[in-house]
Amino acid sequence: MERRLFGPVPREIAVIGQGTWYIDDVHRPTAVAALQRGLDLGMTHIDTAEMYGDAETVVGEAIAGRRDEIFLVSKVMPSNASRAGTVAACERSLARLRTDRLDCYLLHWPGPHPLEDTFAGFERLREQGKILSWGVSNFDVPDLDAAWKAGGEGRIACNQVLYHLEERAIEHAVVPWCEEHGVAPVAYSPFGHGSFPGPHTPGGRVLEEIASSHGATARQVALRFLVRRPSMFTIPKASSPEHAADNAGAGALRLTEAEVARIAVAFPLGSRPRRLPML
Repeated sequence: MERRLFGPVPREIAVIGQGTWYIDDVHRPTAVAALQRGLDLGMTHIDTAEMYGDAETVVGEAIAGRRDEIFLVSKVMPSNASRAGTVAACERSLARLRTDRLDCYLLHWPGPHPLEDTFAGFERLREQGKILSWGVSNFDVPDLDAAWKAGGEGRIACNQVLYHLEERAIEHAVVPWCEEHGVAPVAYSPFGHGSFPGPHTPGGRVLEEIASSHGATARQVALRFLVRRPSMFTIPKASSPEHAADNAGAGALRLTEAEVARIAVAFPLGSRPRRLPML
């Protein structure tokens, strides 16, 4: 599995990680087995959130006895992100995850509490050793500018954002901003929401043809396209050990410049939206 530096965090992280949104809808032993299979194959970056139902408890079961090999991320809901609320939310997440620390803790999206208060909560947690770094999620450029001002230079580890072949809005301005400021962009929902292009669609045929030439799968090609820039990471969810293994296979795949260009044409960037998409 390829690993990269994660923004300002002095540690190399798996470029293909594991998301857990809706993982609590999966048969629990299967969900745990999928996460553990992903870990075995090097997908040691696991992302979860207090909003994700029972996902944190599923993750806690999956990582038992393996905590030190994992880069563990969770998120605070904006409604809980006051100074004291952020600390309390993190402590609840730690209890559900059965760990004493998070490697990174994120504000799930911009919300009602001043960023200065949320970030003060993050810094308190960091000083206590309960988190090692912090970042944001679903922040557009104006939000990122405000976060940079509120948090200070070099504090924001990452910005987790929606990014898949049919939703490339972050390429307009968010990714360039992150690269300029040393913040890691992390793509969530990299296969979309039940809309991954099938083999009989024009874009799906392109993916299948490229995959065939590499002995890979269409989903592996899609993941590799999304992390083609050296700043990018992605966190696909797997509902079975077999799906986890397929996701992990993208870690060693390499696309040619011509293949990247062909995918970009098949799934055009489109115009910059007025608001950053979240779903």
